[in-house]
Amino acid sequence: MKIKFKKNQLKQVSVEVKKNIDTNIVLVSGEMGVGKTTLIKEIVLSMDVMDNVSSPTFSIINEYKTNQNKVVYHIDLYRIKNISEIEAIGLFEYLESGNLCIIEWGDMIEKLIDLKYDKFIITKQNELRIIEKIK
Repeated sequence: MKIKFKKNQLKQVSVEVKKNIDTNIVLVSGEMGVGKTTLIKEIVLSMDVMDNVSSPTFSIINEYKTNQNKVVYHIDLYRIKNISEIEAIGLFEYLESGNLCIIEWGDMIEKLIDLKYDKFIITKQNELRIIEKIK
């Protein structure tokens, strides 16, 4: 899957991305300001969450409950600097929970997880964004 889009098309793009999620662990990578958080918010909102969807940059992990009584974790690893911090927040317990975990800046843990995961990369090309599923 590879989609070129403008930022104002994120809602439609999130539908396509959601269709291409095959596992409970989703890594979303891309440079600062490319639209990772906004894309993830759209995906989470499309799952009929009952909670207010916000960026977990400072909380690191946001938990959302859906109307179907499922749990979705939105995890932002931007502020994490080393493996001991990952262990301290219990990240691996979240990943092994069976609930959907969508992780921004997931590159830093990619080599540490033994579970299957999907990986999407967002890049900029002038005014366009490109999202590509690479795993």
